[in-house]
Amino acid sequence: MADASLDALRARLRELSSVVVALSGGADSAFLAWVANDELGERALAATAVSPSLPADERLACAELAASWGLRWVEVETDELANPEYARNDGDRCYWCKDALMRALGPLAAAEGATVVLGVNVDDLGDHRPGQRAAAERGAAFPLVDAGFTKADVRAHSKALGLSTWDKPAAACLASRVPYGTPVTLGRLSAVERAEAALRRLGFRELRVRHHGEVARIEVPDDQLEAVVAQRSEVVAAVTAAGYRWAALDLAGLRSGGFNSLLPLVDSSAP
Repeated sequence: MADASLDALRARLRELSSVVVALSGGADSAFLAWVANDELGERALAATAVSPSLPADERLACAELAASWGLRWVEVETDELANPEYARNDGDRCYWCKDALMRALGPLAAAEGATVVLGVNVDDLGDHRPGQRAAAERGAAFPLVDAGFTKADVRAHSKALGLSTWDKPAAACLASRVPYGTPVTLGRLSAVERAEAALRRLGFRELRVRHHGEVARIEVPDDQLEAVVAQRSEVVAAVTAAGYRWAALDLAGLRSGGFNSLLPLVDSSAP
């Protein structure tokens, strides 16, 4: 069993008394939403932010989880793409995304007399995540961090509780597929979403399609590289149908936060 204490998480949620859980459908936010609902009942509300950066499959997954688990659940619209600070896609893009999320969830939390809580875990603290700063500035809490949960802890406890999300692959927002410095547009997000959905239908459960103009750079775990090559005709057809001219397989494999290594270059080119 994992090292982090479920009792500590429950205690932290009781301290908060009433919460609005930002539910993206990933393993972390789903686990937090389930525990909050189990511990606080009607004083827990799950809310999913709907925007072009959320894949349609993830939106559906949130609805299905809410129905299956009996969560109080709502959808809220966010407008981050209309913000030039977000759309220009510099190193602080995630800050403006979470700023939009908190502005959308703020009225809900105020009406509930609640605190907005995010499924940030201890492992997330070491990466470039300006969104955490934006959320904290607007009063969000991170109960998983407070209770010492790592990603492995979340998965282990989720499995022990019988939650279907225990082994769900990580799925960052679609904007994370666009290189820093390349503006985020509806067309680019749509192309990435269509390409990734088509590749999942081919059986690739965990993947990223990185957008490089007319090139789709495909990242899969190391043990899936040969499978992509074996189905290269189908893979190329899936990617070109999404609007790309070329499909490229990244031999380095799947990497979370794959564009973060380029941030020093982006920052140095800024005026």
